[in-house]
Amino acid sequence: MRQARGSVGGVAVRDINIKAIEYFESVARLGSVTASAQELGVTPSAVSQQVRQLETQFGVRLFRRERRRLILTQDGEILFQTASQAFGALRNARSAITRQRDLRNLIMRVSPSFGVRWLGPRIGTFLAENPEWNIRVDATQDFTAFETETVDFDLRYGLGGWPGLSVTRIMNDLVMPMCSPGYLARLRALSDDPIRQLRHANLIDSVKTIFRWDLWLALNRVELPDLVYPMAFDRSSMSLELARQGMGIALDSVNLCLPDIREGRLVPMSTAFPVVDFPAYWLTCPQRHMTRRIVARFTDWILAEAGLHETEARRVLAGLGCSFRQPPVEPG
Repeated sequence: MRQARGSVGGVAVRDINIKAIEYFESVARLGSVTASAQELGVTPSAVSQQVRQLETQFGVRLFRRERRRLILTQDGEILFQTASQAFGALRNARSAITRQRDLRNLIMRVSPSFGVRWLGPRIGTFLAENPEWNIRVDATQDFTAFETETVDFDLRYGLGGWPGLSVTRIMNDLVMPMCSPGYLARLRALSDDPIRQLRHANLIDSVKTIFRWDLWLALNRVELPDLVYPMAFDRSSMSLELARQGMGIALDSVNLCLPDIREGRLVPMSTAFPVVDFPAYWLTCPQRHMTRRIVARFTDWILAEAGLHETEARRVLAGLGCSFRQPPVEPG
């Protein structure tokens, strides 16, 4: 009688009980039904039942018992060697797939406001250009401890100079006092002098920025008799939103609100004060991370995006009559 295609020893391959093979391989490897049950997380009777079903299907004995030990028969040894190779190959394939999947992950850490207001509206283009990669953005103010955390790089806000890391300047910060047009009109109704306007204004404090009000006032040689902050936030996005609502003046980054400035929802409090212009956004990571193809690709992408943004931001601000100045000394 001709053997059916796709069969082994008269047993169709599709009919082989893979679960029973798994149980048999475990028993043969460990030499004990009890140990196999513990490894598989089932009862010993369930293991014994699967092995008996396999013996019935193949029509041979796979084990013989000698002095309370299970010994493979010759047929059992043949099946065990084949099963071991098959399951070993499957485990290797799973590990390879898992490693490959992990290699396709790009994990970055970014400050919340920068992530939401600047990176968020743009990163879709990078995702579209790299659909085979899984992108994770961890929005937090905390910098990564690269030796203990699985993160590819940080997009940091600061003054740079982190020892032991690769540090790439992404773009400068552009900082100025901003408010809504309605709020500015109310201040101008009180005085034409921008310094007197400041003395009547609600100053919104962004507590995590580099240039807070005290530094900015000193830089511009403006003295306020009573420097108080009726509103203070640890997120620039909140400070800018309150300014947009006409609740006061926010001293913050133009990079985080350029669409609002372009469309007139926020305006410079006064063009008499130059925009503070200094390097502040960086891509940082261990040097070895820069050898990853996807990290290098992201670096090229964000540098191009940041370059376009800086050019546009300076054009918009210059069109409003703003000038720019670099701080004479580093803040802090």
